[in-house]
Amino acid sequence: MARVDVNRSGELEVFVRVVELGGFSAAARKLRMTPSAVSKLVSRLEARLGARLVQRSTRRLELTPEGRAFYERGVGILAELDAAERAASASELAAGHLKVSAHVPFGVDFLLPTLPAFLAAHPRVSVEAVLTDKVVDLLEERTDIAVRSGPLKSSQLVARKLGETRMVIVAAPAYLARAGIPETPEDLEQHNRLTLCYAREMDGWPLRTPGGEIRHVPAGNAMVNDGESLRRLVVEGLGLARLGLFQVAEDIAAGRLVPVLEAFNPGDTDPLHAVYLGQGGPLPARVRAFLDHLAAHVAPRFSALALADPEALARKASGDPT
Repeated sequence: MARVDVNRSGELEVFVRVVELGGFSAAARKLRMTPSAVSKLVSRLEARLGARLVQRSTRRLELTPEGRAFYERGVGILAELDAAERAASASELAAGHLKVSAHVPFGVDFLLPTLPAFLAAHPRVSVEAVLTDKVVDLLEERTDIAVRSGPLKSSQLVARKLGETRMVIVAAPAYLARAGIPETPEDLEQHNRLTLCYAREMDGWPLRTPGGEIRHVPAGNAMVNDGESLRRLVVEGLGLARLGLFQVAEDIAAGRLVPVLEAFNPGDTDPLHAVYLGQGGPLPARVRAFLDHLAAHVAPRFSALALADPEALARKASGDPT
């Protein structure tokens, strides 16, 4: 039986790279080792096997018959080892309970619709989806992944960016027919400006003017604590709101909402990240599988809506081809 302190897979990989690259120096560069270290490792392998594997010369390296046989078997062994490692972390082996938190607009429009496909692909995983616009403490809430919009605060969390969204001020056609269309930032004072009851929203809506960027603090007769509720109030014609375009793009394209003050839109964006506790070692397969699912199946659709041209969407809704 081999001694446990012998790194047989490491020796084998070095030997295979020496053969494939045609020499110790080339293999050393590839493996970020010194040529002398590579040569010593191959010599140690030969000593352990009790057989010479390569014939060394100043011009070239030739395999002995034993070296050729060892190389051919070694390539297959390394391939099997790679396959075993991929299988150990592959999504088809993902299993267990996965708790995911997402803010309500993203959860309703993007996360929940793709859950059936994820669960069908990973039948050994169960998902607990918690939709809340509150920033949850992953450790305290025992949450594996949280999807968050807006700038991230410095923390010990690992973040994977899923995209970013333009911001847009919108209103329902019925509201604009009743209250008029704001043409300048000053006109907002005459309108019902709905918002979320979060400190970040109280900083105001940024608007670009000839004199520079200003911030207009919204003031209206209703505030809510999640973006989906805010969107619904706007669709119902209660007032104006500034929302992520990903959330209202389909409403604009369908004519349920109209973008306003786009000439004053500063073009700022809100990033979207999946955050998770990942600094303590390898990620569980179920977490890695869901992150890959978000990147492959959710992020592309999010980006297509989130970075669209609001005015082009509105022209499409009105039937204007220009």
